[in-house]
Amino acid sequence: MRKRAVLITGAAGEIGLALIQTLAQSSQLPLLTLDLLPLPDSVSGMTTHVQGDILDRALLSRLVSEYEIDTIYHLAALLSTRSEFTPEAAHRVNVEGTLALLQLASEQSEWRGQPVKFIFPSSIAAYGLPDLETKHAYNRVREWEWNYPRTMYGCNKLYCEQLGIYYSQYYRQLAADRPVMLDFRCVRFPGLISALTVPSGGTSDYGPEMLHAAAKGAPYACFVREDVRIPFMAMPDAINALCKLTEAPQTALRRRVYNVTSFSLSAAEFRDWVLKYFPDAKITFEPDLKRQGIVDSWPADLDDSAARRDWGWQPEYDLERSFSEYLVPGITRRYQRAHEH
Repeated sequence: MRKRAVLITGAAGEIGLALIQTLAQSSQLPLLTLDLLPLPDSVSGMTTHVQGDILDRALLSRLVSEYEIDTIYHLAALLSTRSEFTPEAAHRVNVEGTLALLQLASEQSEWRGQPVKFIFPSSIAAYGLPDLETKHAYNRVREWEWNYPRTMYGCNKLYCEQLGIYYSQYYRQLAADRPVMLDFRCVRFPGLISALTVPSGGTSDYGPEMLHAAAKGAPYACFVREDVRIPFMAMPDAINALCKLTEAPQTALRRRVYNVTSFSLSAAEFRDWVLKYFPDAKITFEPDLKRQGIVDSWPADLDDSAARRDWGWQPEYDLERSFSEYLVPGITRRYQRAHEH
């Protein structure tokens, strides 16, 4: 008898670890996780973990033979900076991995006679504004505007959004016995900031890297200009967005892809917030032209009115609360513990 489960891929990453902790308390179904890496002890008892590769078709087949997968949170990806250095590997992981999972979810939906929910985190990297004048003119960008990504990661995410729409609305449309479609739902995140994990190569990570360096007492050279502005969100709100979108009734959803965001600030403003809590922090600006160009092509803010209208999205952590209640206490504790050991 196959066991019903919720599958989380890329479970050892920043979003995955936070999502496991939330779903372990709220999900009525057991969690099944997949990652190349083992899970840390803090969450390993909350899930059945499989260490393996999303591109291993035999492994996916084995999971399907053992589990009836009800919902998939597909987090596995090569992040933006790494993807620029290895675009072919990024395409394999980010696109072919997603395609294999969409195919699996479609077959599961057909087999069950009801749609598998496929929850996909996309990124502000799916946007690409041509120059700073346009960025200033189009301050809050909607989902369908300026979808001209400059990075492999952004191209991969945008294409996977389209694949999800295809598999949920058009796949096998010409077949007489048109199967039950999978239920693809996507959130486009701004820069995410976690107090629990160390930044791991995202192009928006200059913000969290400033904080972590300040908490450690290490100097930090920010890789973008002081005036660069993009939106951010604290990790608890990112998890909340994924869960709220999962729970929303399908009849309420007028789109497959939704922007979500919390607050927007410049790199200089981010530094000022860090200095408010860590007055001795040494933060300088040494722009890396390549990464600078990428961040310049991202919107200064995202229009998330569709998510607010359709499924009641509302961030719980504004700028003040993100720093005072979540980021500063969590990151400070992390380095205090490291210091004690």
